[in-house]
Amino acid sequence: MSKTLPGAAGELAEQHPDLWSAYAALGKACAEAGPLSDRERRLVKLALAVGAASEGAVHSHSRRARAEGIEEAAIHQVALLAIGPLGLPRAVAAKTWIEDKKG
Repeated sequence: MSKTLPGAAGELAEQHPDLWSAYAALGKACAEAGPLSDRERRLVKLALAVGAASEGAVHSHSRRARAEGIEEAAIHQVALLAIGPLGLPRAVAAKTWIEDKKG
């Protein structure tokens, strides 16, 4: 399983597949609990990662958004929208994490 998940998440999935399966099932149930489209869910998850100041999650959701065909302008707008509620420093940090395509 770690072949599809980078870093610590892949290690956890490999070491504790039962926990990872339960976590994945919870994520699937949450995704199916409302009317948001796949695109909307991905952008919301990216915004939540920005709000939580989770660099790893911002990298992950940015990477996944690109892989799902979400346009760069929409991905970058998430960082811009953070300026009001989170402040300029947090938004600038998010912008750099989004632009870090290695993440």
